Parts: sequence; structure tokens; C-alpha cells
Amino acid sequence: MATKENSFDVVSEVNMQEIDNALNQARREIQTRFDFKGSKSEIKYDGEVITLVSDDDFKLRNVVEILESKMIKREVDLKAFKYGKVEAAAGDTVRQSVTIQQGINKDVGKEIIKDIKNSKIKVQPSIQGDKVRISGKNRDDLQEAIKLLKEKEYDVPLQFTNYRST
Repeated sequence: MATKENSFDVVSEVNMQEIDNALNQARREIQTRFDFKGSKSEIKYDGEVITLVSDDDFKLRNVVEILESKMIKREVDLKAFKYGKVEAAAGDTVRQSVTIQQGINKDVGKEIIKDIKNSKIKVQPSIQGDKVRISGKNRDDLQEAIKLLKEKEYDVPLQFTNYRST
């Protein structure tokens, strides 16, 4: 009889529908708030990058606060966002780009693998594209690996999916 192999995937995914909903709510709030009346503040989204535009640094910080509060209410992890530099834009405005990170990059993947190997848990981690697969014979070891990863701080939000026994 063959031994059973259990595995799960560590991924970093963001629900794009929730991001879209949060962006729409933030736009609506900017349009209705009295401190933004007559302001050139806006939020643009092209499917990959969110661009924040406002009159000055102070108003831009307010736009960022509004955006982050809407993301938190929609349970979108803010670690998925990488903020660019604030730069001058046309028409006496300032602009900031926000990139949405999907997937686990190689550096974070290597860090996850190193942490799991250093913990001496009897599992085998491996990088597979933009996710990390962790497999082992004992389900308790896999649960221990999940617990370890939840305790660590990484630059990206982590989810645990595709838990299976073969």
C-alpha cells in the first residue's frame, strides 16, 4: 500500500471584485465630501494600477486614507498594495501610483521555504510559479506549517488553498 501524501498551496491572491467595489465607494465618498468640493481629486484604475490624483500632498493623503478605509471594510489586505512616489502632475496636481500585487514573488517564496526548513517540520516546500506548495505525510505537520506561516510577517498577504490528500 502506498503512503498517503498530503499537500496545500500558499498563495497571495486579492479579490479583484472587492477592490473594484472599494474603489467605487471611495470615488463616491470623494465626490460627496465637502472638503473635496472644487478639488481635482480622483481615483483612476486601469485593471492593474490604481492612480490617485489630488490638488496637493495633504489632499492626496486624505484620498489614500479614504481608499485604505474602504479596502479594510471590504476585507482587502493592505499588504497587497505597493505605493509609488508622489510626483507632480499636470494642472498643479500631484499623483501617486498604487500597484496591486498578485502572487508570491521569488524572494518571498524563498523566505517562506527557508522559514519552513529552519523550523524542522517534516514537510517539503517547493516554489511552483507564483505559489508555494507544501507537502508532507502527516496532516498535523501541515497544520503546524500553516501555523508557523501565519505567525511570521511577510510583505504579501498569504492564503492557504488547495488542501488535499492523495
